[in-house]
Amino acid sequence: MNAAAIFLPACAQVLLTGAVMTRMYIVRIGEMRARSLDPQRLATSQAAVGQLSKVAPADNFRNLFEIPVLFFVICPALYVTGAVTTVQLVLAWAFVAGRCVHSVIHVGYNRVVHRFAAYILSSVCVFAMWLLFALHLWRGA
Repeated sequence: MNAAAIFLPACAQVLLTGAVMTRMYIVRIGEMRARSLDPQRLATSQAAVGQLSKVAPADNFRNLFEIPVLFFVICPALYVTGAVTTVQLVLAWAFVAGRCVHSVIHVGYNRVVHRFAAYILSSVCVFAMWLLFALHLWRGA
Protein backbone atom coordinates (compact mmCIF):
# COMPACT_ATOMS: atom_id res chain seq x y z
CA MET A 1 0.00 0.00 0.00
CA ASN A 2 1.18 3.50 -0.82
CA ALA A 3 1.00 5.34 2.52
CA ALA A 4 0.99 8.69 0.72
CA ALA A 5 -2.53 7.81 -0.49
CA ILE A 6 -3.79 9.19 2.84
CA PHE A 7 -3.15 12.66 1.42
CA LEU A 8 -5.60 12.18 -1.46
CA PRO A 9 -8.71 12.53 0.73
CA ALA A 10 -6.99 15.47 2.45
CA CYS A 11 -6.55 17.09 -0.98
CA ALA A 12 -10.21 16.41 -1.72
CA GLN A 13 -11.18 18.10 1.57
CA VAL A 14 -9.11 21.14 0.59
CA LEU A 15 -10.85 21.16 -2.79
CA LEU A 16 -14.24 21.09 -1.02
CA THR A 17 -13.17 24.00 1.19
CA GLY A 18 -12.11 25.97 -1.89
CA ALA A 19 -15.41 25.22 -3.63
CA VAL A 20 -17.43 26.39 -0.63
CA MET A 21 -15.25 29.50 -0.33
CA THR A 22 -15.88 30.28 -4.00
CA ARG A 23 -19.62 29.76 -3.55
CA MET A 24 -19.58 31.97 -0.45
CA TYR A 25 -17.96 34.85 -2.35
CA ILE A 26 -20.24 34.48 -5.37
CA VAL A 27 -23.33 34.57 -3.14
CA ARG A 28 -22.01 37.34 -0.88
CA ILE A 29 -20.79 39.63 -3.65
CA GLY A 30 -23.99 39.00 -5.62
CA GLU A 31 -26.14 39.95 -2.65
CA MET A 32 -24.03 43.00 -1.88
CA ARG A 33 -24.33 44.22 -5.48
CA ALA A 34 -28.06 43.47 -5.71
CA ARG A 35 -28.75 45.35 -2.49
CA SER A 36 -26.11 48.07 -3.04
CA LEU A 37 -24.44 47.29 0.29
CA ASP A 38 -21.22 49.08 1.15
CA PRO A 39 -18.57 46.41 1.94
CA GLN A 40 -17.37 48.45 4.93
CA ARG A 41 -20.77 47.97 6.57
CA LEU A 42 -19.95 44.22 6.64
CA ALA A 43 -16.50 44.55 8.19
CA THR A 44 -17.27 42.12 11.03
CA SER A 45 -19.43 39.00 11.23
CA GLN A 46 -21.57 40.76 13.83
CA ALA A 47 -22.19 43.67 11.45
CA ALA A 48 -22.96 41.31 8.58
CA VAL A 49 -25.65 39.47 10.57
CA GLY A 50 -28.13 42.30 10.23
CA GLN A 51 -27.21 43.12 6.64
CA LEU A 52 -27.05 39.82 4.75
CA SER A 53 -29.79 37.26 4.27
CA LYS A 54 -27.88 34.57 2.32
CA VAL A 55 -25.44 33.33 4.96
CA ALA A 56 -25.49 29.53 4.52
CA PRO A 57 -22.30 29.39 2.40
CA ALA A 58 -20.41 31.51 4.95
CA ASP A 59 -21.74 29.36 7.79
CA ASN A 60 -20.64 26.22 5.96
CA PHE A 61 -17.22 27.69 5.24
CA ARG A 62 -16.73 28.26 8.98
CA ASN A 63 -17.87 24.66 9.62
CA LEU A 64 -15.05 23.47 7.37
CA PHE A 65 -12.55 24.72 9.97
CA GLU A 66 -14.06 22.90 12.93
CA ILE A 67 -14.13 19.06 12.83
CA PRO A 68 -12.02 18.94 9.64
CA VAL A 69 -9.09 20.30 11.65
CA LEU A 70 -8.95 16.90 13.36
CA PHE A 71 -8.87 15.28 9.92
CA PHE A 72 -6.05 17.49 8.69
CA VAL A 73 -3.98 16.52 11.75
CA ILE A 74 -4.62 12.78 11.62
CA CYS A 75 -3.59 12.36 7.97
CA PRO A 76 0.08 13.38 8.40
CA ALA A 77 0.18 11.66 11.80
CA LEU A 78 -0.83 8.38 10.15
CA TYR A 79 1.73 8.85 7.40
CA VAL A 80 4.63 9.74 9.69
CA THR A 81 4.00 6.84 12.06
CA GLY A 82 3.40 4.26 9.35
CA ALA A 83 -0.17 3.71 10.49
CA VAL A 84 -1.89 4.15 7.12
CA THR A 85 -4.10 1.12 6.50
CA THR A 86 -6.91 0.28 4.13
CA VAL A 87 -9.37 0.87 6.95
CA GLN A 88 -7.89 4.32 7.62
CA LEU A 89 -8.13 5.17 3.92
CA VAL A 90 -11.76 4.06 3.75
CA LEU A 91 -12.56 6.12 6.85
CA ALA A 92 -10.74 9.13 5.38
CA TRP A 93 -12.69 8.95 2.12
CA ALA A 94 -15.94 8.39 4.05
CA PHE A 95 -15.18 11.48 6.13
CA VAL A 96 -14.66 13.58 3.01
CA ALA A 97 -17.79 12.16 1.37
CA GLY A 98 -19.79 12.99 4.49
CA ARG A 99 -18.41 16.53 4.53
CA CYS A 100 -19.29 16.92 0.85
CA VAL A 101 -22.86 15.80 1.52
CA HIS A 102 -23.02 18.12 4.54
CA SER A 103 -21.84 21.07 2.44
CA VAL A 104 -24.21 20.36 -0.45
CA ILE A 105 -27.12 20.22 1.98
CA HIS A 106 -25.95 23.29 3.92
CA VAL A 107 -25.51 25.57 0.89
CA GLY A 108 -28.44 23.98 -0.93
CA TYR A 109 -31.81 23.20 0.59
CA ASN A 110 -30.43 23.31 4.18
CA ARG A 111 -32.64 20.75 5.88
CA VAL A 112 -31.13 20.57 9.38
CA VAL A 113 -32.03 16.91 10.03
CA HIS A 114 -30.29 15.80 6.83
CA ARG A 115 -27.32 18.09 7.42
CA PHE A 116 -26.94 16.82 10.99
CA ALA A 117 -26.96 13.20 9.83
CA ALA A 118 -24.10 13.90 7.40
CA TYR A 119 -22.27 15.80 10.12
CA ILE A 120 -22.56 12.94 12.61
CA LEU A 121 -21.55 10.26 10.11
CA SER A 122 -18.47 12.19 9.00
CA SER A 123 -17.55 13.01 12.59
CA VAL A 124 -17.79 9.34 13.57
CA CYS A 125 -15.34 8.56 10.75
CA VAL A 126 -12.72 11.03 11.93
CA PHE A 127 -13.04 9.95 15.56
CA ALA A 128 -12.73 6.31 14.47
CA MET A 129 -9.54 7.27 12.64
CA TRP A 130 -8.19 8.78 15.85
CA LEU A 131 -9.22 5.75 17.91
CA LEU A 132 -7.47 3.37 15.52
CA PHE A 133 -4.42 5.62 15.50
CA ALA A 134 -4.31 5.68 19.31
CA LEU A 135 -4.57 1.88 19.38
CA HIS A 136 -1.72 1.65 16.87
CA LEU A 137 0.44 3.88 19.07
CA TRP A 138 -0.52 2.01 22.23
CA ARG A 139 0.38 -1.35 20.71
CA GLY A 140 3.74 -0.01 19.58
CA ALA A 141 4.60 1.60 22.92
